[in-house]
Amino acid sequence: MKLNYKLPKKLQEALKLSAGEEIRYSSPYDLAYENNIAKKEYIKDGYVVVTNLRLVVLKGEEIVSEYKLSECEKIVCEPLIDNGILTVTKDGKQYCLVRFSMRHVARFSYIAKGADLLAKGSDKAVISTEKDLYCEKCGRALPGTNRCPRCDGKAGMWNKFFRLCNPYKWRLLAISLFMIFSSLCSLVTPEIQQRFIDDSLVNAQGTYADVVRFVVTMLAITLMLICVNVAKNWWCVTLGARISMDLRSMLYNKIQILSLSFMNKRKPGELINRITRDTAHIRSFMESVFGNIFSTLFTMIGALIVMFSMDVMLTLASMAFIIFVVIATRLWRKKIHRMFRMQRFKDDKIHSRLQDVISGMRVVKSFGKERAESKRFMELADEFATVQKRNETFFAIFYPILTFIMGAGMYLSTYFGGRFVLDGVMTAGELTQFIAYTGILYGPLGWMTNLPRSILQMLTSLERVYDVLDEEPAIADHEKSVDIDIQGNIEIDDITFGYKAYDPVLEHVSLNVKKGEMIGLVGPSGAGKSTLINLLMRLYDVDDGAIRIDGTDIKDIRVENLHSQIGVVLQETFLFSGTILNNIKFAKSDATFEEVVMAAKAANAHDFIVKTPDGYNTYVGEHGHKLSGGERQRIAIARAILNDPKLLILDEATSALDTESEYMIQQALERLTEGRTTFAIAHRLSTLRNATRLVVIDAHKVAEVGTHNELMDKKGIYYGLVTAQLQMQGSIPGEEQEDKPGEE
Repeated sequence: MKLNYKLPKKLQEALKLSAGEEIRYSSPYDLAYENNIAKKEYIKDGYVVVTNLRLVVLKGEEIVSEYKLSECEKIVCEPLIDNGILTVTKDGKQYCLVRFSMRHVARFSYIAKGADLLAKGSDKAVISTEKDLYCEKCGRALPGTNRCPRCDGKAGMWNKFFRLCNPYKWRLLAISLFMIFSSLCSLVTPEIQQRFIDDSLVNAQGTYADVVRFVVTMLAITLMLICVNVAKNWWCVTLGARISMDLRSMLYNKIQILSLSFMNKRKPGELINRITRDTAHIRSFMESVFGNIFSTLFTMIGALIVMFSMDVMLTLASMAFIIFVVIATRLWRKKIHRMFRMQRFKDDKIHSRLQDVISGMRVVKSFGKERAESKRFMELADEFATVQKRNETFFAIFYPILTFIMGAGMYLSTYFGGRFVLDGVMTAGELTQFIAYTGILYGPLGWMTNLPRSILQMLTSLERVYDVLDEEPAIADHEKSVDIDIQGNIEIDDITFGYKAYDPVLEHVSLNVKKGEMIGLVGPSGAGKSTLINLLMRLYDVDDGAIRIDGTDIKDIRVENLHSQIGVVLQETFLFSGTILNNIKFAKSDATFEEVVMAAKAANAHDFIVKTPDGYNTYVGEHGHKLSGGERQRIAIARAILNDPKLLILDEATSALDTESEYMIQQALERLTEGRTTFAIAHRLSTLRNATRLVVIDAHKVAEVGTHNELMDKKGIYYGLVTAQLQMQGSIPGEEQEDKPGEE
């Protein structure tokens, strides 16, 4: 998201920047400030500018308000109902500077954060990783892509298309040769017919041998055309399938390396559609359209040349209505493109909802919401059907009308050509030849009236595909990334992080962890415990500070190397729809069966696995639904053990389990954590009884650090959490409970 718009020259002059002063942030605002916040009056020439010294509000070339940053106590963006305001606190009083619509709220939140840092003496720049929802140039809403299709232009998309075809240039050359030969056969046929009619049929001057020769010649040409078209179509189908396969592979691989932040911003159904349907549309274009474009153009140009050589006026008469078709197609081109985008958008919504409901079918049935979900899905399907029906109705009316208009030219050429034959200006064979060439011209033209639809459909799909392919991963290796053998010493050095930079989830968190320590993370929901875990696994990068493993900044460690040495057991265990063996081997694909069995035994999973019908080859079902929660959790622990991780992450690994399952898993976890640096999150504090230290996170910061007894003696936040849990169970914490860490 852009935070520093380039100001018009006149506004730069109006600012009157002093020596050493530079613009750090600038953004337009679009609402006039009124006492009645419900009233909206849009303006076009308002800007907020933040320099390293001042905060200035401009309206046109006039400075409306100006504040020295050194005098500002607080600068905040406050979202309201359907709009937002930027406020400054000075001398204990709050002043509203500007108002803006919701499209600018996120932008001003970042700018307010940056200005506030400058006011507090920090020179750190705030950078937004969010994507703009509107085009910077034209102001139009972006249709689910990062770039504006209107401003990006078709040239860029066509360049991408030809770049996509570049690896197959020799196949394309072969297809082109087939198409040229097919066009030549089509163009020579009317000439043969003209000579046969004029030389053999008119006045009955020919012989039976001439008829036989003509039939054999036409048959030979027809057979050659069939063979050429079969070869051409085979090459086109092969090429289309190959390109589609490569695109799907590229998309899938790209999605694998893109960061979690990207995945969280996209709906699963939308990504599935881009991998399947959009690549299928590109394949269909290559198979059905691309293979005919050049032959059609070559045939049309050849037919026009011959027609002009025969009679210029008659040719112009036959083409009289083409200009109307070109104008109509040009006028409706943008509308057709919008229609396709809307249809794809509705299709994405259906697939996303379908994926959500099928994945959460257990919840749907548990709450008896089958009918409600069916109704909701039907509403989405109805929206899609309405858009699709409207589009197809438009095409069903628009293109036949264009075809009829073009066909009118053939009637004109037949009328005037017939008169020429009667006047002796043209022979019957020449008229037949001219009409045949007119058919050759108008046949492709009729096909080409549908070409804009096919091209725009392909470009829309290509646009959506490259929207993902052009995305850069937020977490990536750099040239100096290294592989390390993790020992387990972790240094968290004054880190600050927010999923949105202006709204930090963790602030100034510091912690040193020695090899083999088990750190228990506790605190209220939303405090930032899981966020800290995500940063340790480098699913996100910190905004400030650094995380070091054995003295090496985590950003300098190769991502694959880091993740290969981390074991993770999550609260919501995810198993793939396959066998128990394959799910355990997911962490280490080359593991032997003996290693898998050893890991399962260490996780207390071997005994229940051998009792299943097929043992380790038992199919677990979608998301492991054929297994109980405790069984799934033990398989997840076996998966973590198999990789022999140096750093272990436990996120609510025993929550929502029965006592027996929890006991079995606790035993497995004790074996798993032995000698490994471990970070464990748990709301059930009994889970952390073996923790070396407990870290209490509250209000986005580290509030308390210590052992269970130390924190209980302190009687702070941790004491309150333990007390609340024991009171819920009907007991009050006493000395005995305090002496037993985390006992409930």
